[in-house]
Amino acid sequence: MQNEYTTILSTFAGLFSKRIWQHVQILVVGAILAPGQRTVTAVLRIMGLSAEKHFQNFHRVLNRAVWSSREASRVLLGMLVAAFALFGPIVLGMDDTIERRRGDKIKAKGIYRDPVRSSHSHFVKASGLRWLSMMLLTPIPWAKRVWAPPFLTVLAPSERYYEKRKRAHKKLTDWARQMLLQVRRWLPGRKLVVVMDASFAAIDFLWQTAKLANPITLIARFRLDAALYEPAPQRKPGQKGRPRKKGKRLPTLEQVLENTHTLWKTVVIPDWYGEGRREVEIASATAVWFHSA
Repeated sequence: MQNEYTTILSTFAGLFSKRIWQHVQILVVGAILAPGQRTVTAVLRIMGLSAEKHFQNFHRVLNRAVWSSREASRVLLGMLVAAFALFGPIVLGMDDTIERRRGDKIKAKGIYRDPVRSSHSHFVKASGLRWLSMMLLTPIPWAKRVWAPPFLTVLAPSERYYEKRKRAHKKLTDWARQMLLQVRRWLPGRKLVVVMDASFAAIDFLWQTAKLANPITLIARFRLDAALYEPAPQRKPGQKGRPRKKGKRLPTLEQVLENTHTLWKTVVIPDWYGEGRREVEIASATAVWFHSA
């Protein structure tokens, strides 16, 4: 087992200098073994280095040493793909999370909606850092469920953070687009399918990924009030004018739900979030999502 860990860690050795690499190995192994909060102090304690006189050298790996976290993400993604997704489409997940942090030195913290404690009728605020993570979704046979090991994470500060620095605000979808383009460069020949929540159901964001030379398939929880249309009709021979971009207006999803004439089909989900079999009713169709901008 020790040789296996050594082989895995050695893959990242080229990203660090020899002096820094010695400290990196201790931090990585200690972070895996440390229970609770994985601080540098907890890592040193679990590794038997609580009396280390030069403990500041381990802090400097994270706040001063020069190394590329993006290159580390690229190497990690390559290892995950080789182990779990060597063939077929690569299914990725993308989600944001809030790390609750306080203090004057935490400059990028903001106030966000707490997705866990909030509901449609109750809004709960949370203060901290907002991180956007991308994960490889892969089924683990012995676990009988899909795991999501993360490989790329970026900090997505709030709009107030950019106002103080007189910079243009980067929305969550802007960060997501950059991350997807980066993964597309790392995996230029693979089919990518990305699963995300309603926060990313933005037509501009979806269009930017769909028009790539090698498009990325995005699956998101859709807006109930989205303007849906039939596909544009084919042009007739000799027809003049600009080609149409959309066809007849269709009912919104909210209207489809309320319509008593909607035809529902019952399907069986073999494993509903680890709770076993469940029957659900679906109504499936294809439409064009369009707005004039």
